[in-house]
Amino acid sequence: MKLNVLLIEDNLIEIMKMKRTISFLKLNHKLQEAKNGEEALEILKDKNNFPDIILLDLNMPKISGIEFLSLMKENEDLRHIPVIILTTSDNKKDLTECFKIGVSGYILKPLKYDDYVFKIEKVLSYWSLNELKKD
Repeated sequence: MKLNVLLIEDNLIEIMKMKRTISFLKLNHKLQEAKNGEEALEILKDKNNFPDIILLDLNMPKISGIEFLSLMKENEDLRHIPVIILTTSDNKKDLTECFKIGVSGYILKPLKYDDYVFKIEKVLSYWSLNELKKD
């Protein structure tokens, strides 16, 4: 299944790395980008174009990833969208807080590109198999 993926990430290198990975894996997913939580909330106003999954960085300007996640899960229209944290933070407090709020997954960004590709491939293939579409 082709996924509509929303990547919420303020680091341009990380955005380029995600695009490169999706291209390298020859995946046909649509990737939308938001540089911060505010931009993401604007994108999510379009109810006809909700993403299938959201990949969310925790450390961002304006609205932190945890704040964004809280806002999303409080919103009746958005709370069904799976959110996977993609972060460098291995802080147990962040991890616990995210799962309390209702995150669908928590992935640490590895340093090595090959490990990153492996993790992203697994995440996207898992969510491609899930019956996400609400018809």
